[in-house]
Amino acid sequence: MVKEKVQVLKDTKEDLSEIKELILYNDDFNSFDFVIETLIDVCELDSHQAEQCTLIVHYKGKCAVKSGTHYELKPVYDEMTNRNLTVSIE
Repeated sequence: MVKEKVQVLKDTKEDLSEIKELILYNDDFNSFDFVIETLIDVCELDSHQAEQCTLIVHYKGKCAVKSGTHYELKPVYDEMTNRNLTVSIE
């Protein structure tokens, strides 16, 4: 008896529309004030949210700072990496 192997291919458009998170990681060279300012400017967080995210990153090592589709998060990711912050889209 021959078993047939079935492979399901995902549609690229489907992957781009899935909700992802922009994760900010802790580092040893950016100041709290710089990270807070960047989160306010780039991620459009209010000052309280930015401060809380910064504290979470400091104590836990990472924090989701924004969510959206990959298409929406890519420009934010690019700007944050341009400012030498360590981020990923997951």
